Amino acid sequence: MARPWDEVATALVVERGDALSRYAYLLTGSVDDAADLVQDALVRTFGTPRLGLTLPRAEAYVRRAILNQVIDRSRRDGTWRRVRHLAAAPSSVDSPNAATDERLDLLERIRALPPRQAACIVLRYYEDLTVDGIAAVLGISSGAVKRYLSDGLHALASSLDPAATRAARTGGDHVST
Repeated sequence: MARPWDEVATALVVERGDALSRYAYLLTGSVDDAADLVQDALVRTFGTPRLGLTLPRAEAYVRRAILNQVIDRSRRDGTWRRVRHLAAAPSSVDSPNAATDERLDLLERIRALPPRQAACIVLRYYEDLTVDGIAAVLGISSGAVKRYLSDGLHALASSLDPAATRAARTGGDHVST
């Protein structure tokens, strides 16, 4: 006889497993890391029986567990990020398709953002959540979400076109004669 939380876990994996994997991939950039994150989040959520867990609530728990793991991993790996350029040359892959290059470049730039900024950007523009929805998922205030979105979008814009960002800050391109 299946218990209700078992049924919810099974339904979540069957119905929303791909979406959870895509969400984790957007936060990590690695299919393997994303799969590990989803698995760990499912174990954390369903490792012990939880009464009264509905499918939407379970998905919210799993998404929050994924995000928390990304943030925790980012904190642990902070030292490595500061020195990794000294140990290894970055790998690059040439692509015949400029759109693919731009998409991969943007994905890399999102992953370079601080974890909460990246999470807000992904939740807003991939999950299409409102500011209040993001605040509820992350357990932070709407004002904090707005700040993370603003800072994240500014960082992305300046990394994509530093000259335009400088011009916008100085009031435009003025040529002195």
